Parts: sequence; structure tokens; C-alpha cells
Amino acid sequence: MEVYNREFAVEHKDDKSPLTEADLASHRVIVDRLQALTPDIPVMSEESAEEIPVERRLAWQRFWLVDPLDGTKEFIKRNGEFTVNIALVEGNHPVLGVVHVPATGVTYWGTMGVGAFREDAEGSQPIRVRAPCETPLRVVGSRSHAGPHLEGYLTHLGEYEIVPKGSSLKLCLVAEGAADCYPRFGPTSEWDTAAAQAVVESAGGKVVNLDDRPLTCNEGESVLNPYFLVYGDDRFDWFSAIPEEIRPAV
Repeated sequence: MEVYNREFAVEHKDDKSPLTEADLASHRVIVDRLQALTPDIPVMSEESAEEIPVERRLAWQRFWLVDPLDGTKEFIKRNGEFTVNIALVEGNHPVLGVVHVPATGVTYWGTMGVGAFREDAEGSQPIRVRAPCETPLRVVGSRSHAGPHLEGYLTHLGEYEIVPKGSSLKLCLVAEGAADCYPRFGPTSEWDTAAAQAVVESAGGKVVNLDDRPLTCNEGESVLNPYFLVYGDDRFDWFSAIPEEIRPAV
């Protein structure tokens, strides 16, 4: 937030995504604290992932997965919709997730067997997905990423209203029942979603690929996610609206 409240430079990585000194400062603080807290658990952060040999990473059975600043584009726009994502991954699945919103001081966290919670200055409250969903469906859309697949999906979904939001806050809106669905038909990485996935699942929701299988982490050389759906009410058919051109082959 110190960087956020003053002028700062913006660089770009090889994949053209933006990078600021806030990303790097957050990375250093979180990695140092996690290593002190759990020295036996390795840490992979977005800002250090390229330094970790793939063979070593794939041998991990338990590790911290961190996005020190998710929503850098929102950070640069200064709209407050950026987060810090920390997930504990066990057996290729996030089992604990913490999503912090520095601009508001709100924290979402969840772990299976305990539940999901939203914390702010007034305290902590349990959260739950909205089920059954209601018409019009509340569909979360990205402020910085949209595309024709999403438009095709919405065309066949039924009556809906769009809830624009940046970063992993999109998943958290589903977790707390403020939205019904978040369809993502564009590129994301595992550190973008793992922490919020744990929150959603702990709140009774689903984060699944287009084959209706839960997203996993660290199962291959690539850390890119497939296209996915996040939803609360599993009695509603969220899959029939998927456009034919991206629908999985049967």
C-alpha cells in the first residue's frame, strides 16, 4: 500500500504482464515469513517460479503457492481490486487458502473441515455460497479480461446480470454468495486461483474445469490452468451454455 499510494514504475515480463515494485516487495515479505513459519514446507511464488527446477517442484507433496499481488492491472489503475493469494497445496489440491484485499483490509480464508470466512475490522463471519441460485443469475466478469467465449456462454445461460470485478475477488464473490457463477475462458495460472479455490470449496462451491473436474496444482511442467467454471449451486446446469468451440470432446 505504500507503493500504491505514491508514483511507481511499471515493467513488463516476457509474457507482457505488468510488474511493479509492490509485486516484488510483497513477494519477499511473504516468502520470508512462510519460510520462518514452516521451514520444512517449500514455497513457490509467482515471482520465483522460474527459479525452481520443474523436477524438484513436481516431487513436492506439500507446498505453499503464492501470488504476492494478484490483479496488478487493477493495482496500476488504482481501483482497489487487487489481492494477495496464499494457498497450502497438498496432493495437488489447495487445502487452505487466504485471500487478502489490501485496499479494504478484508480477508477471505477457508479450509476444508473448518469452513470459509470473511474478516474485516468488525470481526470474522462465516460465508457460504448462494444455493439455490436466483434469477437473474449474478455472473462475475473480469474488469481486464473478456472475450467472445464469455459472450457466447452468456447468450445461452438465461437471464443474468454481470458483476464486474478484478483479481481473485471474482472467486470470493461466489464464495460469499454475492455472485452465482464465474466462467473463465482465458489464461490464468495456478497461483491466480489456488487460494480462492480453497475458499470457494470450503464455502460449499465448486471450481472445476470444463469436464467438471476440480482444478489441480503442480501436475505438469506448465502452471497454466485450463478454462474453468466457479459456481455455488450444483443443482443448476452451468455446463450446457459452454460454447461448442471450447466444449470438451465426449
